[in-house]
Amino acid sequence: MIKKTTITKTTPAAAKTGAAPRPEPVRPTLLLATNNRHKACEMSEILSPLGFDITTPEDIGLSLEIKETGETFEENARLKARAFAQASGLPSIADDSGLCVAALGWEPGVRSARFGGAATDEDRRRLLLEIMESGADRFAKFVTVIAGAFPDGTEIVAEGEQRGELLRAERGESGFGYDPVFYYPKLRKTNAEMTPEEKNSVSARGKALRALAKKLKKSFYRKDV
Repeated sequence: MIKKTTITKTTPAAAKTGAAPRPEPVRPTLLLATNNRHKACEMSEILSPLGFDITTPEDIGLSLEIKETGETFEENARLKARAFAQASGLPSIADDSGLCVAALGWEPGVRSARFGGAATDEDRRRLLLEIMESGADRFAKFVTVIAGAFPDGTEIVAEGEQRGELLRAERGESGFGYDPVFYYPKLRKTNAEMTPEEKNSVSARGKALRALAKKLKKSFYRKDV
């Protein structure tokens, strides 16, 4: 069970009446189990306003590389979160994300970061557009699974999706990964054309993180602790 850490705060009213000081929970600290600075930035932007203090492996001097050997997004997310929680002693969250293209049988999926053996994001995008050059069905979706792991062995999971379509050429200068070729019809923009606020509000990662945050708060602030 996750214990909540509290501080004691005496309100002016309590001081006058002699009432017992009211304990207030401090903001929980979460370790982002990733060495990807783009991911860490997005995750921090979403989680910080939701009441969490965020730290990274670099912040605490932790160097850890976890091989993604799972066959699903959830398996990989749990694998990473669990390893960082055990190594750091901190509640840790990790994600596994990918682009799933209908015409490719939902590939590259969990292999999105290793698609075609390409070395860079640019190479992977180029390869994907070449494969899909004559494809009529452009439906695609980003899928993100976020896992939270605690030193006591507790684990929680949340998932998010963003549905859109593949363009035939890149658009936009922001974002990373497949963002420049992923078009989101509701905003009439690629993810790479969105502001950070727009992207975080509709992205698979944003949806998954907000869902996870609700579960995290229940873990940190159980009424029976």
